[in-house]
Amino acid sequence: MLYSAQFDSPIGPLEVRASGKGLQRVLLPGRKCHYEGEFVNCNDDHPLLSQTIEELRQYFNGKREQFDISLDLKGTEFQVKVWESLAMIEYGSTNTYGGQAKRIGRPTAARAVGAANAANPIPIILPCHRVIGANGGLTGYGGGSSLLHIKQYLLELEEADFKRI
Repeated sequence: MLYSAQFDSPIGPLEVRASGKGLQRVLLPGRKCHYEGEFVNCNDDHPLLSQTIEELRQYFNGKREQFDISLDLKGTEFQVKVWESLAMIEYGSTNTYGGQAKRIGRPTAARAVGAANAANPIPIILPCHRVIGANGGLTGYGGGSSLLHIKQYLLELEEADFKRI
């Protein structure tokens, strides 16, 4: 069974979803994810979801730089490796897609890293917003360019160095 809760963040409403093993999703504003055949129980009192919301609140208030939440990642072996490497990019820092590809031992896989980041099911907590283009500019976020303003907001919150849109 999956559990779901809402959080009204400075970037808009976020939905967080967890299984019994850990956090599976953070849905950015306007993004939807359907689970066919699985019941999603809306439960603001679920301990993991309460912890997730509190840590997100602290992050947006500038009082948290790392998250301490159990994750339940679902993806290919390559995707999971890319997503796990996101947690190594420190608060207020950025990396490029090529740099992230080197970090996971696949130096020629920058485009594949970009595709994996676009499919990141747990943005903010697994900070794909910290991955920027080789020229220092912002590229897609949340699987497209319509949410680049959120990526910019998060990087500005962290006072990271990048080219603004």
